Amino acid sequence: MGKKFLFILRRSPQQGARVRETLDMLLTVAAFDQPVMLLFLDDGVYQIKRGQSPESVGLPAVAPTFEALALYDVEAVLVERESLAERGLTESDLVIPAEAIARAEIAALVADQDVVVTG
Repeated sequence: MGKKFLFILRRSPQQGARVRETLDMLLTVAAFDQPVMLLFLDDGVYQIKRGQSPESVGLPAVAPTFEALALYDVEAVLVERESLAERGLTESDLVIPAEAIARAEIAALVADQDVVVTG
């Protein structure tokens, strides 16, 4: 087994290219059969909120990439429960299935990874 990777998306969809670059890294790592997890925190939860249309402000749509995560055997897609609640969202507002985890669990999750990439 290779190194364990955790990719964390914290930025809103309007913050552009960095999210796309992070997703490209994630898919590349996953294509080489490395264990990959994806965590959405803070405004990053808006990345997977239903009804987003980044194209309307000149940004590329990333929703199709999120929908392809299963094809790349991404081990887990996680979302911080408190980030959802603070933004008035629930798991049913998301375009892809994501496991909600508590803020208190994140430090242990990060400590258990070999590589952490924040985008």
